Amino acid sequence: MEYFLENPAHLWFLIAGLSFVIELSIMGLSGPLLFFAIASLGTGILVSIGVIDGWQSEILTVGLLTALAAAILWKPLKSLQNSKGKTDNSSDMVGLQVPVSADITATAGTIRYSGINWQARLADDAKVTIINAQSQCQIVAITGNTMLVKPV
Repeated sequence: MEYFLENPAHLWFLIAGLSFVIELSIMGLSGPLLFFAIASLGTGILVSIGVIDGWQSEILTVGLLTALAAAILWKPLKSLQNSKGKTDNSSDMVGLQVPVSADITATAGTIRYSGINWQARLADDAKVTIINAQSQCQIVAITGNTMLVKPV
């Protein structure tokens, strides 16, 4: 502990490193600890070059830098999290004709393939509003774990 009292910049680097590891391994880049880690790193740098000195100003700097990092990075990170899954047209399932196990609409439904019920919904360019159960449909794309289908 005495080492960190003599070298406060190293303490902030350690806190930043631990925060980054916890954020990336446990929380999955959800945000709050990431902003704190960035602020701790910035504070460590400012302490090491002698811009700030004393625990009160270091803690104030961490708080201000955390708020600044959150204000700057919140929207870009939010847009990355909310981006819709891209459709995959390269799967070997694309083009297959499969039976409909539950009515398929623009928002929900299921198909049966290889003994498994898969989530499905109508493709954006489908010219119908529903595909009834027990009929056939064709897989035209995949988005995430949802099959985009059209009637046969």
